[in-house]
Amino acid sequence: MTSTRLARRVAVVGGGWAGIAAAVHATAAGHHVTLIEMARQLGGRARRVDHDGIAIDNGQHILIGAYSETLALMRQVGAQPESLLLRQPFAMIDPDGKGLQLPPGAVVPAFVRGVLGLRAWPFAERCQLLITALRWRLTGFAADASVSVAQLTMDLPARARETLIEPLCLAALNTPAAKASARVFLRVLRDALFSGPGAADLLLPRAPLSALLPEPAAHWLVAAGAELRCGTRAGALSALGSGWLIDGEPYDAVVLACTAAEAARLARPLAPAWAHQAAAFEYEPIVTVYLRSPGSRLGRPMTTLVASPQAPAQFAFDLGAIDPGGPREGLFAFVVSGASEWTERGLEATAAAVLRQAQSAFAPGTWRAPPTTLHALAERRATFLCVPGLQRPAPAIAAGVAAAGDYVDGPYPATLEGAVRSGIGALAVLDLAGSCTPDVR
Repeated sequence: MTSTRLARRVAVVGGGWAGIAAAVHATAAGHHVTLIEMARQLGGRARRVDHDGIAIDNGQHILIGAYSETLALMRQVGAQPESLLLRQPFAMIDPDGKGLQLPPGAVVPAFVRGVLGLRAWPFAERCQLLITALRWRLTGFAADASVSVAQLTMDLPARARETLIEPLCLAALNTPAAKASARVFLRVLRDALFSGPGAADLLLPRAPLSALLPEPAAHWLVAAGAELRCGTRAGALSALGSGWLIDGEPYDAVVLACTAAEAARLARPLAPAWAHQAAAFEYEPIVTVYLRSPGSRLGRPMTTLVASPQAPAQFAFDLGAIDPGGPREGLFAFVVSGASEWTERGLEATAAAVLRQAQSAFAPGTWRAPPTTLHALAERRATFLCVPGLQRPAPAIAAGVAAAGDYVDGPYPATLEGAVRSGIGALAVLDLAGSCTPDVR
């Protein structure tokens, strides 16, 4: 049934994926949206950057088939996931071709076949992993809020913990298993690996991240009548009767889709307790080291690596294999998740260690030309530390003001899907969802 609510003036502060989701859905509902973004482009922590004329990303992001809201949002703004994303079955394969890969088909049989296919593991260890996964499933993938992933999996064989659980935990939560929340980890496993055929498929970006959503969303928003103000920082938020002022400009409703720190700054005068909670997060960095080796291939688009005190990266992406014949041929991204120890050593030391790791981890002859470092970058506040018992702030801040972001209270860790869902959820909190009639005041 069509709503009879009037269109409202809505400010969305922050142009990351949460802010984009809020702005697109509010605009589609008929509201008058102004999107205010501090940076000169949309995208937040998932956007394109340029280095020496080469388009790279400020970090690698893997989407999966279960990201239903993210994929729907891409389609809504005219981006086509089928052409922009390379879909592959879930696989965590090392440079020697060993590891877990899920075949197509029904979820549970596929997982069983994938685990039994781990021929390098003793049969008893494979059975132990299957029994543990079955126990998680029978208990509804539930865990006590105080339990860490390391505690949850302590009965698994060391091989399973080191080559499967730890990389999965870092990929999903960007938090080492010893510190990570078992409850959130199991929720991710439930929705990704056991929610239906194709949910666990890896969706690897064929193009820079800005092309997946930020750029098409910007065009869509402008064409739909929304106002974009990039390169603008919201200075102050204050009450005005039943509405709100941002730097003296009136709005009926406000979505704070900026970082937790920025949201805390803006919300502190009106909701100090909420602001205190939002400002209290601890963060974990991610380092991405881009290497260049013309003519080289790693054998698969994504390879899982064993990290150590001398080898930082857990994942290597062959960007040329993801988009063959494209402009990123011969370009490789090595990702260091949970990178706090390495950022303390410095980017130069981390890049040098990754280069040595790249040369030693792969078989002789992999590199047609000796790899060289193109660029290394660190997202120092890439994600919040997803620890047991973490209290995340609610989306509701005050009447007419809501928060959106991957840090807001919800079932998922800091992921693109979590961000998009929070942007949509903020509109529901503000009662802005659904279509509306023009405001003729």
